[in-house]
Amino acid sequence: MDGDLMSYSQLIEKMLAGDKRSCAKLITAVENDPEKAEKIIREIHQYTGKAHIIGITGPPGAGKSTLTDKIVKKLISQGNKVAVIAVDPTSPYSGGSILGDRIRMQDLALNPDVFIRSMGTRGYLGGLSKYTKNALKILDAAGYNHIIIETVGVGQSEVDVVKIADTIVMVMVPGLGDDIQSIKAGIMEIGDIFVINKSDLFGADRTALEVNMMLDLTMEMDRRPPVVKVTAVKNEGIDDLVNEIKEHLNYLKESRKLEERRKANIKLEVLELMEEQLRKIAISHTDSENKLEDEVIEILNKNKNAYEVRDKLLKGMGTHLRESL
Repeated sequence: MDGDLMSYSQLIEKMLAGDKRSCAKLITAVENDPEKAEKIIREIHQYTGKAHIIGITGPPGAGKSTLTDKIVKKLISQGNKVAVIAVDPTSPYSGGSILGDRIRMQDLALNPDVFIRSMGTRGYLGGLSKYTKNALKILDAAGYNHIIIETVGVGQSEVDVVKIADTIVMVMVPGLGDDIQSIKAGIMEIGDIFVINKSDLFGADRTALEVNMMLDLTMEMDRRPPVVKVTAVKNEGIDDLVNEIKEHLNYLKESRKLEERRKANIKLEVLELMEEQLRKIAISHTDSENKLEDEVIEILNKNKNAYEVRDKLLKGMGTHLRESL
């Protein structure tokens, strides 16, 4: 084992013993170096798969950070260890997250049973990059039995979170004209629990009614997602929400849907890793001797079409592929 991996093995050993600083260092490593990330994830894999992954998503302005803060406090009061990955927009200059650790959760940062990490989207449309997935695995291995992923709430993040979470909490608020419209666009299908936050505001009952009506019209499954009204800033309704989160996990286990969901997510991950590796090999193969450039000119001049070029390049990749794997 090389010295570099040995040092990470030592960090993993400390992390498994409960050292938060080692956990943070490992997450930084998987964010910044793909090769080190692969070695680390290979080594910790046997310790993963125990945590309940909770996705908190919804439109900007819905109060997701305040809600997350209250959920975390309730969970740790019940004796749980909780980690939070807060996905923020990425700075175009540094590549890091713009918002940084959520201000409202700073009072939790020193709690030994809580780990909070902000991560940038790094240009991924959905905001949930492979760095996020690897960080989640590290936190899972570290023994956090609930891991909350709070998405940036724009683009495809509401949809992408379903690829890694066990329970999806969709947060809405009254007064956002586009929130119910966004449900119609396809978000309804992924929510396991719908939360109407800021329910002390005018229009909260109407928003809850509209969500319930949409559920009645669109749901074709054996479990109807509950609609929970909360006012996170006042800590109202949080007990009911946490109970619904636990009930959903029990439902997943009893119905064996937890295994089905995780199998589907693992399949997607493997296919994405294969696609990424094959893309690298294809680029390496076609870059040599300007093969792709020459073929592009042939397509441009109408001497060939894209499918012919694809077949030709794939046939020539056999040896290159075997040498690269």
